[in-house]
Amino acid sequence: MRVNKKYSCLPAEEKGIHIINIRAIEDIGYDQHESTLLNSLSKNPDADCKYGLYFRDGKRKVDYILVYHYKKSSAGRTLARRVHHNDSSTRNIKQDQPLPGKGVQLEMGEGEPHVDCHEDDKRFRREEYEGNLVEAGLELEHDEDTKIHGVGFVKIHAPWNVLCREAEFLKLKMPTKKMYQINQTHGLLKKINTVIQKITEPIQPKVAEHKPQTMKRLSYPFSREKQHLFDLSDRDSFFDSKTRSTIVYEILKRTTCTKAKYSMGITSLLANGVYTAAYPLHDGDYEGENVEPNDRKLLCEEWASYGVFYKYQPIDLVRKYFGEKIGLYFAWLGVYTQMLIPASIVGIIVFLYGCATVDENIPSMEMCDERNNITMCPLCDRTCSYWKMSSACATARASHLFDNPATVFFSVFMALWAATFMEHWKRKQMRLNYRWDLTGFEEEEDHPRAEYEAKVLKKSLRKEHKHKETDKEKLTWKDRFPAYLTNFVGIIFMVGLTFAIVFGVIIYRISTAAALAISSTPSGRSSVRVTVTATAVIINLVVIIILDEVYGCIARWLTQIEVPKTDKNFEERLIFKAFLLKFVNAYTPIFYVAFFKGRFVGRPGDYVYIFHSFRMEECAPGGCLMELCIQLSIIMLGKQLIQNNLFEIGIPKMKKFIRYMKLKRRRSLDHEEHMKKKQRYEVDYNLEPFAGLTPEYMEMIIQFGFVTLFVASFPLAPLFALLNNIIEIRLDAKKFVTELRRPVAVRAKDIGIWYNILRGIGKLAVIINAFVISFTSDFIPRLVYLYMYSENGTMHGFVNHTLSSFNVSDFQAGTAPNDPMDLGYEVQICRYKDYREPPWSENKYDISKDFWAVLAARLAFVIVFQNLVMFMSEFVDWIIPDIPKDISQQIHKEKVLMVEVFMREEQGKQQMLETWKEKGKKKGENCNNHSPRLSRSHSGSLSSCHSYPLDV
Repeated sequence: MRVNKKYSCLPAEEKGIHIINIRAIEDIGYDQHESTLLNSLSKNPDADCKYGLYFRDGKRKVDYILVYHYKKSSAGRTLARRVHHNDSSTRNIKQDQPLPGKGVQLEMGEGEPHVDCHEDDKRFRREEYEGNLVEAGLELEHDEDTKIHGVGFVKIHAPWNVLCREAEFLKLKMPTKKMYQINQTHGLLKKINTVIQKITEPIQPKVAEHKPQTMKRLSYPFSREKQHLFDLSDRDSFFDSKTRSTIVYEILKRTTCTKAKYSMGITSLLANGVYTAAYPLHDGDYEGENVEPNDRKLLCEEWASYGVFYKYQPIDLVRKYFGEKIGLYFAWLGVYTQMLIPASIVGIIVFLYGCATVDENIPSMEMCDERNNITMCPLCDRTCSYWKMSSACATARASHLFDNPATVFFSVFMALWAATFMEHWKRKQMRLNYRWDLTGFEEEEDHPRAEYEAKVLKKSLRKEHKHKETDKEKLTWKDRFPAYLTNFVGIIFMVGLTFAIVFGVIIYRISTAAALAISSTPSGRSSVRVTVTATAVIINLVVIIILDEVYGCIARWLTQIEVPKTDKNFEERLIFKAFLLKFVNAYTPIFYVAFFKGRFVGRPGDYVYIFHSFRMEECAPGGCLMELCIQLSIIMLGKQLIQNNLFEIGIPKMKKFIRYMKLKRRRSLDHEEHMKKKQRYEVDYNLEPFAGLTPEYMEMIIQFGFVTLFVASFPLAPLFALLNNIIEIRLDAKKFVTELRRPVAVRAKDIGIWYNILRGIGKLAVIINAFVISFTSDFIPRLVYLYMYSENGTMHGFVNHTLSSFNVSDFQAGTAPNDPMDLGYEVQICRYKDYREPPWSENKYDISKDFWAVLAARLAFVIVFQNLVMFMSEFVDWIIPDIPKDISQQIHKEKVLMVEVFMREEQGKQQMLETWKEKGKKKGENCNNHSPRLSRSHSGSLSSCHSYPLDV
């Protein structure tokens, strides 16, 4: 039965009238038309509450918002229900006193339609839950008179005593009255810091939080018994909006609702649709002429604007507004972007070195020299003809840009860069922990998730039904075994699907190359390799982008069926699965080109075939490194441009537009309501919900892999990553400030599992780059030739040394070229890239000794390079301390100062007690010196004298 909502709370003084018995406002002689006239003459009540930032009284701040859907009568809009829960009226509600609409049969209004049982059930759950929130000390106010039809809002305010209680429970460190001076540098370092500050002043954000501090307040976990230690001169600002919303959210999570399927807090109610949204409010508008100054507006101007891309981020203000977890993400992204600057500079130098020495590279000059007249064997059966090596001149020259001795140095440099980056971030993280009072912070076990509680409840009900046991249950590995099996099979299937798609692209490359080779035009035949490579990479890019979205959804589903106990466990398992699937998806095509293409081709007359018809493709005469560079650059740039930027801009705007059109379709507003300005919580409701930091971290981690894993083949990768991140920081900032609802602030002292993933990628990068240099590039074969086979100590003759000979009469039947005279002369011997015996040898076409010499050198290089770079990385890790020396001194200083504060407090208490005792003794002596008669006549005075010390 629908509750008639035509009632409002009466003041606390009018206790004679029970609000439940009021059927309508007209029943107590209140005329609606007169009220409309009076309201039109009075000032705007929405302006008093700052358009939703405060309760209707304009004094109590809105700390949190709950949103729910309800069905209204089609006959007309009911009057607004604005229910105020004040300390005077709600704190004394007894348990047996019914709440409005709870346990009371109300009269239905005329014309009120029948509402289904499901809606009634949701309403009863809401009323019970909100009643429990009131008992927990929170104050609530309802608003259903909004511009969004069928949507109601519950405004929540946490009074001072609740904030103090919860801050003590959560062990929040708050600033005390005690201030101390931060240790400053002296001498030469001070002068250097002063010069650096003056130079960097134009790129510093214009916010108060970013200015260098010389004094800092001593922080201590809040305690109600030690309130005198804290600066409570301004109680309204002592707990900022971030802290207030965090406290309210903790209460919402632990407040139970027994009418739900399982006893849990706001998470289960949101999952069941009892509430549709729950979020804290933004501080206000960020654009407009008459907008009051607020942190959101300041962030929009100094952080979320592309015009300030060259400035440092106001990380302290980001932390103040969004919390430590989001602040750490943007701090990490800023450190990563800064560290990309030296890597980009060195990468550009390496690339320019390749450009400068391309005309001096003897192997590429020999390949381009038409006088050598080297005839190469066909690239495919029948349709492909013989070709001149000089036709691959452009590819050989381009390969030298990325395959030169400088790339080896760059690989070593990037391995050390990755280790330095990790150490630099650890030091930066410790500085932030000190500045944000997170030293000594330990994350406590979170509340169990709603799905976990539901699963435990079902298990306990089954056991209770069978064995009548009521012990507290928990999920064991047996309960999760089907989910684990599904996860294993699902991940194996997804990895196999990725391999299958890459295999399909390989088939496409082989068949397309054969089809294009039939072309009669010489220009078509010369551009076959470039055309096939470019189209195959574009196909790979499209598939990677599509599968990324699919794998993200599948990883979330696989994690949900596991039913992790806490949100932290859920997040870590989701990150692991999503990273594994997306890593395989992004890097499998690149791994194929780097380590498998051209390795299992065979030789002329004995090629390896797929399905007995498709011949395995082989690398160009200059090697596969150029093709690897093309593959890496297109996938990296395509992912950054399309997936990271266009999707992040386009999809949120499209969702916002769709949501706006749905709300517009559902509205049935009169002119007066249409002209009314929206409340803050209505505006925030139309924003996109915050979906967590996992997608933001994931795209940066994948990019970090592109920068480090195959950097030997693409030295310009750090430069493109730097340019992308400069845009990415402002794009993410704009999204957080203007496009998303304000997330609940979460305390965190590090970036969690992402740090371990970064370290793992850094270690893997050393191994992969060692194999790329050794097996994909021609660096090792050149060294072997230079020191073992060169007659004059130069690279002259290297190309001829790497080519083997084949007698065309040894072709298998049906595999020889259809047009053997395509070059204008008859070919007897053709060449192919491999180390094999010539056809005039006794063991013709067998692997030669040169192959084993080169292979041994390659393996030796991998071992030496890997161990040397690993040792250097560990040395960098060891030589750079995790905690900066000045920060460790400041932390020690804080501990000493805190001990001094408590020692002085104890000494003050001791002196006060001794003073009171002495006063009590003197009083007692004075009373004892009186005569007995006086004592008897003033027995009350005497007794008071003797009781004074006891009272103290």
